Amino acid sequence: MRELRNLLESLYKKLNKRGLVDPDPLKFLYDYSETKDREIIALLASSIAYGRVAQILKSIDKILLPVEGKPFDFVTSHSEKDFLKIYKGFVHRFTTDEDLAKLFRGMKHVLKEYGNFENLYLCGVEKFVDEMNLSQKSYLIPSPADGSACKRLNLFFRWMVRNDEVDPGGWTKTKAADLVVPLDTHAFKAAKILGFTEKKAPNYKAALEITSHYAEFAPEDPVKYDFALTRFGIRDDMTFDDFRVEVKKVLEA
Repeated sequence: MRELRNLLESLYKKLNKRGLVDPDPLKFLYDYSETKDREIIALLASSIAYGRVAQILKSIDKILLPVEGKPFDFVTSHSEKDFLKIYKGFVHRFTTDEDLAKLFRGMKHVLKEYGNFENLYLCGVEKFVDEMNLSQKSYLIPSPADGSACKRLNLFFRWMVRNDEVDPGGWTKTKAADLVVPLDTHAFKAAKILGFTEKKAPNYKAALEITSHYAEFAPEDPVKYDFALTRFGIRDDMTFDDFRVEVKKVLEA
């Protein structure tokens, strides 16, 4: 176990670098110094972080253009009708202008009722989902109760709660110990190689199981290795075969 921890820590020190973020949509958060603006950008970027990376970045650029660098003011000063007009014709895969307008509507509602997204997060994930969706179901802000791994939502939480060279943080009343791994195909594959799950699908139960294993190595920050490990599936110069070899060496030692 000590050898495996050493491997994970080594990868964290080597790969958890700002220079390895691009083309991760996380890069958009670095342009906003105020938490009230950053959390809005983080929720927008994470919510549409599905599909090809190049298209994700292009879609985020389109969303941010009318925001003009003032996300909080933009959200709080417009209505759902305004958002529909501003983003008329917007499409990101199967996300339409209507979906985007509803997302903005949910943001405005939360900011009015809770002041910021951290206060709502402290009420629990299910409450966060219900309030953001105004008690309606949405694939942009999915619920763990529906079996979704909630990868994008947990990614948003990671970005806002953790604070290191990669994750900019901003929330001050939350604990990294409560985070759940944003389980996408890359994170799931890394966990499989580590032997942290035998589940066949990356659902929420798998995310909780995998998080519990990482917590054995970093109980106060179980998702600290997430960015480093997912580089193997994202970057062209790194493969999971490389990671598998390193893990095998440790497990067979």
